[in-house]
Amino acid sequence: MKYLVPGDIYRTPERKISWLARLFPNLVMYSTYLGIVFRSTRMAKRGLYDSKAWADSSLEVLRALESVGVDVAVEGLDILRHLDSSCVFIGNHMSTLETMVLPGIIQPFLEVTFVVKESLVQYPVFKHVMSSRDPILVGRVNPRDDLKAVLEGGREKLRGGSSMIIFPQTTRSQSLDPEQFNTIGVKLARRAQVPAIPVAMKTDAWGIGRIVKEFGRIDPSRRVRFAFGEPLTISGSGREEHESIIEFISGKLKEWN
Repeated sequence: MKYLVPGDIYRTPERKISWLARLFPNLVMYSTYLGIVFRSTRMAKRGLYDSKAWADSSLEVLRALESVGVDVAVEGLDILRHLDSSCVFIGNHMSTLETMVLPGIIQPFLEVTFVVKESLVQYPVFKHVMSSRDPILVGRVNPRDDLKAVLEGGREKLRGGSSMIIFPQTTRSQSLDPEQFNTIGVKLARRAQVPAIPVAMKTDAWGIGRIVKEFGRIDPSRRVRFAFGEPLTISGSGREEHESIIEFISGKLKEWN
């Protein structure tokens, strides 16, 4: 992403979609995706899954989506290009897609990891990949313990030069409910004295599965969109900045819909 896109905006280029991908996008995308996951897992087990490998495999997932007809649009890349410090990326959480694709967009510019549910590092196969990225783990059982883990562990990572991606919503959702969008990201940015960057995402092309949430329907008719907002310096309680983040994300979702 860093080298292929010299400007501020990325758009999926024109390409030929195979007849098989047009008829069976789920089959084609998930077969490619599982191949990427298993290969990444083997590397992680051998201690070879470094930051570059993570970015590369993430970009492969993006290409797999594009290969079945999904169009991807990213805006605000110059914001990443001009960052001179670690930061907290705060975004809405719509599907599995952003978890898989965001590293390929951000990691080429700066070191990054996630705040994730503890259960993600317990999944068969995928747990090796996620654990290798040294994320901050939250249990989603005791909010006070989760806040402590994020503020203390996150501050340490941010001061060490690694940026953080955090989804303040309690669960994946097709819409943004400000009441469910907590302030943990802003609190972390304030505690670590680093900028907060809003990230708006429309990723419902990767649906939520009925049995396994991570394996939902792939809908190529829905364009995938990412937008990075200007860095925000947190002052005072951070309430105004939190509201600005919600306003940025909700505004983009309204524009895209």
